Amino acid sequence: MIDELEGKTAVVTGAASGIGFELTKRLLREGARVVMADIEATALDTSAAAAGAFGEVLAVRTDVADSAAVDALAARVDDTFGSPQLVFANAGVTASGAAWESTLDDWQWLWNVNVRGAVHCVRSFVPRMIAAGRPGHVCITGSLAGYINQPGFAAYNASKAAVTALAETLAADLREARHPIGVSVVAPWFVMTRLAQSARNRPAALDESAPASDFMRDVWSKLASMKDVALTAVEVADIVVDAVKDGRFAIFPYEPSRDALRARVDRLLDGDVLGLYLPGQK
Repeated sequence: MIDELEGKTAVVTGAASGIGFELTKRLLREGARVVMADIEATALDTSAAAAGAFGEVLAVRTDVADSAAVDALAARVDDTFGSPQLVFANAGVTASGAAWESTLDDWQWLWNVNVRGAVHCVRSFVPRMIAAGRPGHVCITGSLAGYINQPGFAAYNASKAAVTALAETLAADLREARHPIGVSVVAPWFVMTRLAQSARNRPAALDESAPASDFMRDVWSKLASMKDVALTAVEVADIVVDAVKDGRFAIFPYEPSRDALRARVDRLLDGDVLGLYLPGQK
């Protein structure tokens, strides 16, 4: 367990905005140096300049969907600071559409970033952390969607279920091998970030996502009614860093999401599905 961050090296992907940027600032305030990785070069440079006021940062443009790029990131970190003690695999994107409407390009894009991006971080950084022989921690940003399958987000839900499984298996593997590296998976619910504008980083080679249908307009209308339960990225980052320092595996930043998960398990055991959870829903 790493309960003291002073002098530690942390890597944060998706660091140019949202939760990743706030994680960066919180880590810096606690004395860690942070390697900020993001696919958006201009946004990364701007965010790194702002974060530099809080401590030592290194910005490295990285497409986490590209295994070679993540390998290069890990090598750059190793050459500059040595093996990191903390890795936050935070980069992620989303796209909406009914299960029968989502295009193959939607599936490819989300799977490449959300799932393969996390896998690449594990494969590139964990062996280096093991070789260093020091306590460390890997934190993967999942979603409540990794546990509760909300309508209209088949590809996203599936990708987050996959990284949740990856995180738990990684934790079990490291424990069985007796390596002093902890693992966490974060399950945010509604957070005020730019995730809904993920298409700004959609590869140009991919077709446009599926057009909004009446079904999806209804789903988005329901989601809009839930904005009052959203947390800020600052709140989530603080909860995540505190949980990582405590060595917790599953992190649910929004307390009522626990009730949603309990309801999902109860209905599942009864042979039913939960669908879109609304506050107060029974």
